[in-house]
Amino acid sequence: MKSTDEQAGAWTKTFDSGKFIRKSSEFRDHIEANGTFDVESNRYHLYVSHACPWAHRTLITLALLGLEEHITTDVVDWRMNRDGSWSFNPDEEGATADTINGETSLEGVYNRAFDGWNASRSIGTVPVLWDRKHSTIVNNESREIIRMFDTLAQSGLGNGSTLCPPELQGDIDAMIDANYESVNNGVYKSGFARTQSAYDEAVTALFTRLDELEVHLNGREWLVGDGKGKLTEADICLFTTLARFDLVYVVHFKCNLRRIIDYPNLQTFVERMINQPGVRKTCHWHHIKAHYFWSHQSINAFRIIPLGPLEGAHTI
Repeated sequence: MKSTDEQAGAWTKTFDSGKFIRKSSEFRDHIEANGTFDVESNRYHLYVSHACPWAHRTLITLALLGLEEHITTDVVDWRMNRDGSWSFNPDEEGATADTINGETSLEGVYNRAFDGWNASRSIGTVPVLWDRKHSTIVNNESREIIRMFDTLAQSGLGNGSTLCPPELQGDIDAMIDANYESVNNGVYKSGFARTQSAYDEAVTALFTRLDELEVHLNGREWLVGDGKGKLTEADICLFTTLARFDLVYVVHFKCNLRRIIDYPNLQTFVERMINQPGVRKTCHWHHIKAHYFWSHQSINAFRIIPLGPLEGAHTI
């Protein structure tokens, strides 16, 4: 897998092997100075779901880089439609209308960017980075969007900080790659497995990597960098999965060998991330929990939402 091929969305298909396959992102343009999508304030708009870990990455990055005054945001309802699509619902707490295009669903936004979208029977994913100037989607791959946000921050917008220092970019990309298939996507491969062997393979790889990360964080604060490390994109990409783990994945996706709270270093890492300026407000626990247990009827037929747990990132 290329470092730029990390898939952003929740729409998937299962092959005959019983293994979960995540689809690729369709829009892969980039913001760059003097390019088609130039560096400008108040030109770009972000569509997200609070429930989605991939979209959550972009909200955290906006907060940490001080870009929230330069990029506007709309939030879909936490209820995913039966076909995996998203709708806007301003009556739902924490969700919004589509304030840019006036669409009722994210499918309408995608169809504006590509008029054959609806006929293609594809399903639009979050996050979506929209360009007001050209009325189109720039990109819908979370990993590329957060890297573009760093470009904006380094171009005079935001607070001038960086989450991808040039000297650490190789290490950041390597760490994100190492965590993606086994952890970020691994929880989904465990939860949506259709055979015992597929589940066993996914959950074993997941906890093998969590064990490795627990050791890696011994004496460190962040995943990459010298000494105790430096907060980077790699930390954000891991955090959004770990933050959902005890609340959702342990039960819903059967990732129950251990909880994150059972890993001292990983739990401390989660707490450290939540306490970074602006991060806590991006964690909408109701949207996260209700979305998974309500939306995935294939693994929770009666949409029962558990009362617990009483411990975890959501209680910090």
